[in-house]
Amino acid sequence: MLLLLFNMYKCLFLWICVGSFLISCKKDSYIGGNVFLIFSSDSVSFDTVFAATGSVTKQVKIINNNDQKLLISDISLVGGKNSAFILNINGSPGPSSSNLTLDADDSIYLFISVYINPDNKPQAFILQDSIRILYNGMEQYIRLSAWGQNAHFLSNAVIQGNVNWINDLPYVISGGLQVDSNSMLTIQAGCRIFFHANAPMLVDGTLLVLGEAADSQRVYFNDDRLDEPYASFPGSWPGIYFRQSSTNNVLQYAILRNGDQTIVAEGPSINSSPKLQLNQCIIDNSLETGILGIQSSFDAVNCLISNCGNNIAIALGGTYHFTQCTAASYSNPVLQHQQPVLSVSNAGTVGSQLLISALQISFTNCIFWGDSAVIDEAQISDQGNTVFQVLFDHDILQQQHYPAHVDSIALLLNMDPEFVKIDNQDRLYDFHLQAGSPALGIGNDQGIGVDLDGNARIPGKQDLGCYERQ
Repeated sequence: MLLLLFNMYKCLFLWICVGSFLISCKKDSYIGGNVFLIFSSDSVSFDTVFAATGSVTKQVKIINNNDQKLLISDISLVGGKNSAFILNINGSPGPSSSNLTLDADDSIYLFISVYINPDNKPQAFILQDSIRILYNGMEQYIRLSAWGQNAHFLSNAVIQGNVNWINDLPYVISGGLQVDSNSMLTIQAGCRIFFHANAPMLVDGTLLVLGEAADSQRVYFNDDRLDEPYASFPGSWPGIYFRQSSTNNVLQYAILRNGDQTIVAEGPSINSSPKLQLNQCIIDNSLETGILGIQSSFDAVNCLISNCGNNIAIALGGTYHFTQCTAASYSNPVLQHQQPVLSVSNAGTVGSQLLISALQISFTNCIFWGDSAVIDEAQISDQGNTVFQVLFDHDILQQQHYPAHVDSIALLLNMDPEFVKIDNQDRLYDFHLQAGSPALGIGNDQGIGVDLDGNARIPGKQDLGCYERQ
């Protein structure tokens, strides 16, 4: 009996050893036949990449989900060394690599970027290539595509004299751009200007932006990261700074997005004209401030200042007029609405010193609105005994605590202007007015003939805000 049990255990042990050996041999052998690899993505695309600048790096994972290791005979860019695409295979530079062992349930990482040599093509163009993976006599491909665009590149540039930018190629700025004193930069309709993260625009002379109403003829200021998710990040470029000596600046039909302090006007005008005139402009998605005035002067007409950390901020007094403007902010996945859309003060600090200056500011036919996170969308501070004149004239204002020292005419408090679309999750906003909006037809006619779209306003029955309902 004991001998029988011994023989049974001996056979069982032998079978376990054989099984383990077979399993070990199976794992150590290469799988053959018609098996397939799994890709985390079978295509890689890049949004617009400027010539002479590189793209972001994207990755694709090649996965062997079989129970045996697999020999990949070759991974290569089909375009080879002449391709605009750059391939890195598990940390080793391409454009190809051979005889790679991919263990069972293991993966290889491919890192892909693109670099475009500049030429004289004015239009955007598409580049295409593919990555070929060979194994077991089989082929699989990962498709690659990128939109390319030539551009004018300026690094730490200084504009001297009178310079005219035309709409032939985009302008890409790195390091910064300065318009020198007694100099003028004129930017024609349709131009697109892209700023690197380290590139402020400093205006000591004059900046004229001559956009037109059609979307293709507006002038666009943005950061140079056009790939998602970076294309939606606020604070991606510093902004435009109109400094003490700057004068007679005009921005017309300009769209400025993703700045930090997107428009800053410093110091009073040195002549009888405002330092800055903003006509039919959109300032959107600024991290810190959409428009900042520091003891300065500007007129804003038909402007939309939307979804900024601080939409409009005025410090240390000055002279300002806002007419037919909309300032609105809502919390969304990239920027929370925590500050009032309008902050006004006649004071400011330099170091530890408090300075106070005269303030005159008017808001006519405007809308100041946001979500419920901020109950008072106007924060107005008066210090000292200087001139302090703030007037809301035919406006809509979200405000639970209206300041007693601020004048108003026909001011509507806490009446929802009923914008056409507010989709915070997908960041889709349309600040036109719905048919039932209380802002329709109640404006104080200022003789302004068009709205932000360039559409005609109705004389005597103008709507509030930057858009006239058509």
